[in-house]
Amino acid sequence: MGAVRKVATYLGLGGEEQYDDSYDYGYEEEIEAEEEQWRPASERAARRWRAVSEPSKIVMLTPRKYNDAPTIGRYFRERQAVIMDVNEMSSAEATRMVDFAAGLAYGCEGRIERIAEKVFLLAPADMEITTG
Repeated sequence: MGAVRKVATYLGLGGEEQYDDSYDYGYEEEIEAEEEQWRPASERAARRWRAVSEPSKIVMLTPRKYNDAPTIGRYFRERQAVIMDVNEMSSAEATRMVDFAAGLAYGCEGRIERIAEKVFLLAPADMEITTG
């Protein structure tokens, strides 16, 4: 092969060369990772959570002070539905707790529903809530 042809081939201007198809360039993983990045976040969460085979649980919590918020967050991030009864809290702390719970649900792509006076349901993204 002449020098000009070698340079043209090197620059991608020459004829096609034979490549070893058995070599794994790792592009498939990059493409899958890039596709995963552009999936809707709720779909990514559902795909991640479907891999876990634990049954769904509902946790009933009655926080007495705002410092109990991390407990609610821990259960909810573990994909457990949380029923939060804030009747035992002062109005100011109950408002703060509901604000925290709403932010938590929003940030984890879940839902928060009021089910009674000062009682709220925090549902993970993969849980369907129906009313009858």
